Amino acid sequence: MLQDLLRRLAGPPARDPLGADDARTAMAALMVRLARSDDGYSEAEQRRIDAMLMERYRVDAAGAARIRAEAEIAEAGAQDTVRFTRLIKAAVPYEERTGVVEALWRVAAADGINADEHGLMRLVANLLGVSDVDSGLARQRALGDGAGAGASDGATAGGSGARRGGPWGR
Repeated sequence: MLQDLLRRLAGPPARDPLGADDARTAMAALMVRLARSDDGYSEAEQRRIDAMLMERYRVDAAGAARIRAEAEIAEAGAQDTVRFTRLIKAAVPYEERTGVVEALWRVAAADGINADEHGLMRLVANLLGVSDVDSGLARQRALGDGAGAGASDGATAGGSGARRGGPWGR
């Protein structure tokens, strides 16, 4: 499964339909890419990613850690962010993509949002086809739900996002 995803990320776009695992791994890899964009990958960010994965995909802590480990490999092997956003965009309807953006803002906020993370978020929202207005609203929800800058655990990573953002590629 991981090799197939890496092949898809490195090669031309495939014509076959995406599996749920591809979108899930792409989503997790995008979270990892965002967390690593500031040249740091903190434990707080890893805990936040795991918490988001547990909530969205209904997996236990070990399952979330496994998905994150696969995503870390996929992220390290991908040349660009477009590959991940393309998989997500194909698997997640527009009305649920604001939930993707909100989840990503929560990850960025795990150890404080810096300029690199902010810039990547603007790019990702654009690549996902999410308007600046909707991205801004998703950011407000993410930061307003207790996941603001400096939050250090994944306890608040879930909350109301599931109601607003849908399952984003379950």
